[in-house]
Amino acid sequence: MSGLVSIIVPVYQAQDYIEKTISMVKQQTYENWELLLVDDRSVDGSVAVIGKALAGYRHHSVEDVPVDVERMEEYVCEQDRRILLICKKENEGAAKARNTGLSVAKGRYIAFLDADDIWLADKLTRELAFMEEQQAGFVFCAYEFGDEAGQPTGKVVHVPPRLTYQKALSRTVIFTTTVVIDRNKIPEALIRMPAVPSEDTATWWQILRAGYVAYGLDEILAVYRRPAKSLSSNKLTAIKRIWYLYRKQERLSVAASAFYFVFWAYRATVRRI
Repeated sequence: MSGLVSIIVPVYQAQDYIEKTISMVKQQTYENWELLLVDDRSVDGSVAVIGKALAGYRHHSVEDVPVDVERMEEYVCEQDRRILLICKKENEGAAKARNTGLSVAKGRYIAFLDADDIWLADKLTRELAFMEEQQAGFVFCAYEFGDEAGQPTGKVVHVPPRLTYQKALSRTVIFTTTVVIDRNKIPEALIRMPAVPSEDTATWWQILRAGYVAYGLDEILAVYRRPAKSLSSNKLTAIKRIWYLYRKQERLSVAASAFYFVFWAYRATVRRI
């Protein structure tokens, strides 16, 4: 498989991580990629760090900019034209930042990467090969939790070989940084993220609800950096978000929501202890 992979990275207050993120992508064994860094109006030094890491970039005018992302500026790296910095003029959150990247992406394949997470060097190579083997349009892989410094902790999240909509409702096992989607097989409208809490989970569910299947590669190809005080470690917040998705996004009954919630809570607890 040799198609172009568009790697979408939402950037917000990421000055401590973004240089390593860029370096990590450049070390991928699969080299046919474009890196779309979407700065969501960071007020720290993220953009300056990106400029230094890329050894300079220049303004890049693009024709036919989609209407929904017109409030932005684009810059292309002088030394590596596979890297594009997109500076949004308004802070709109991670979902819309990813959608901005999706709107300008040129690749057949879409890969999501958060600025503070880590990919192993053969992540794209292994997942694209797996995608071809399975004739899949949506794949994800196993990952390991990391500490604040990004060092693996030994806590691994394994993934099932296949995940349907019904099974996905009871487990949030798909980690955004591990996902690769084939736009030739999954309509772009389904890939666009809704502006709701846990927008990534909502996106995977809307793809699966449409009848597609997600295929899991049970190989550790990513590290999820989890600072002690991260939002995702807040159990009450997680509970409120998953319940919101059941009731408001998926429009499940109270009984059905409670049924899936019990299994979700059990798996979430096991995964994190």
